[in-house]
Amino acid sequence: MSTMPNGRLFLSPARRAGASTSSATASRSVYAATTVLFVIISLHLMDMTEASEGNEPHGVYDDTNSTEDVFEAEEPGVAVLFPWFTVVIGTMAYFATSRFAEFLPYTAVMFVIGTIIGLSNTRMEGAGNLLHESVSEYWRKIDGEVLLLCFLPGLIFKDAWSLDANLFQKAFFQMLNFAFPMVLGGTCLTALVAYYIFPYDDWSWNFCMTFGSILSATDPVAVAALLEAVGAPPRLKVHVSGEALMNDGSAIVFYTIFSQRYLLELGVPGLGEEIDWGRGIQMFVKMSLGGAAIGIAFGLATIFTMHLLNRRLDREENVVEVSTSLAAAYLCYFTADFALETSGVIATLSMGLVMNEYGRSTMNDLKLFKDVWSIVEHILNTILFTLGGLVWGSVISNADTKENERASFKGQDWGYLILLYLLLHVIRLFLFAVFYPLTNRLGLLTSIKEEGFQVFGGLRGAVGIALAIAIDNTVLGATEQSELEPKWAEQTSKLFGYVGGMAFLTLTINATFAGPLLVRLGLADMTSFRKNILGVVGSRNRAVAIDKMVALLAKPWFKNIDYTIIEYHVGILKEVY
Repeated sequence: MSTMPNGRLFLSPARRAGASTSSATASRSVYAATTVLFVIISLHLMDMTEASEGNEPHGVYDDTNSTEDVFEAEEPGVAVLFPWFTVVIGTMAYFATSRFAEFLPYTAVMFVIGTIIGLSNTRMEGAGNLLHESVSEYWRKIDGEVLLLCFLPGLIFKDAWSLDANLFQKAFFQMLNFAFPMVLGGTCLTALVAYYIFPYDDWSWNFCMTFGSILSATDPVAVAALLEAVGAPPRLKVHVSGEALMNDGSAIVFYTIFSQRYLLELGVPGLGEEIDWGRGIQMFVKMSLGGAAIGIAFGLATIFTMHLLNRRLDREENVVEVSTSLAAAYLCYFTADFALETSGVIATLSMGLVMNEYGRSTMNDLKLFKDVWSIVEHILNTILFTLGGLVWGSVISNADTKENERASFKGQDWGYLILLYLLLHVIRLFLFAVFYPLTNRLGLLTSIKEEGFQVFGGLRGAVGIALAIAIDNTVLGATEQSELEPKWAEQTSKLFGYVGGMAFLTLTINATFAGPLLVRLGLADMTSFRKNILGVVGSRNRAVAIDKMVALLAKPWFKNIDYTIIEYHVGILKEVY
């Protein structure tokens, strides 16, 4: 290492290459060792049983010397194993993809891991291991309403709060166009595909509309991260994220209406509701406008509370402020959805948008707020996508067929899944083409290339998975408790097979090839003005970093520091020659 005339440092190419190779080798070695250790711990958990000689399943008491019946007591504490086990797996998956396979979306990898767990878990029946018990007894059968309440508020609020408020306001009427007419059109066209093309004669129109509404909800997680990474036009980012958020709100309203009509067909007292067209329109207006009003009220109340917590230098008060926003998001969803029977998604979305626009100036520590909500989003996405993959794995493995008389996912179903994947793209293309003249005259306008990317980038993910699991578990519970015909559980099993399959295909195919498509369409190209700005800023940042580093290396206590180590950990120095 030597100093150049301008005061900057020069590192020989051989030394740079050696440092990079040794660093990469060390990373792989650490990752391999961690993986081996984690596998050992996992196998221990999976083989862990009670200490009794009879090798009974966890939580079972069996006194062979007593004439009394065997007493079985479940251990609810086992339920916490699966989510945190999943988060640890997610850490390893993130490290692997971020270091060795950056083209793979994180959520897609977690869905695949969940599928593998689901496929293997169904082979462990009677194995008596804790992980199997946590999955099969608690998470696989989680109540639908509890599932939505646990996952949706955090995900919806974080996405709404992260939007560019100024651009969203300008594109608001475009978002409404995406949210209502296009979602309704997509729901009806998808229902027509299921009703007339699928070979299931027992699928009613209400069930097909429920199916269509679930598949109308899109997920921007993987694509939004890609758009941010490649520097795509801000207008496209707002359109992709805004469409997904508004679609989720409308899709869940349609899902609520048609799922209630479908559940009424089961004939279980207290399950389902007769909703005619007039009642349906009334419910849509009530859930949409009522949810928005509740969200605005919660948003303003939270901002006022945060305004009172104005001691910016008090670390604990800053933590309380962020905790307040977290509690308010979940209470907003609960109040709107359960207490007042409006749309919890629209309420949480409205609350997030209000706080995005008017609440940032009242936040004591904006960075802390962003970091905490990023952690919440990461954990929720990790668990939900893994759970979705787990349920899909159990469906396609046909392991539920024997025990619960549920439908098997056969060869023809795989063929119809591929057909559905193609037809959903045709439907999105048709809808965007029909509404293009209107969309191109509203708000931020748009272009054919951008709408073409939106057609391809319509991933199915968190909300669709949550809704599919909710309806599946609701019908399965009603079937077991009321001893209904097996066909009802077969229908929802097939439904989740298709929804999970669509999530798998869009996450693995669309999300993976979205980057090359952006480049092909020229949407990842930066303007010369933007390139110049980034170049100037980058040069100044490098100069400042190098000057400070040289000043530090000149101090006696840093004289033995190896520059290659600094370069490896400070990315901005890797461009110094």
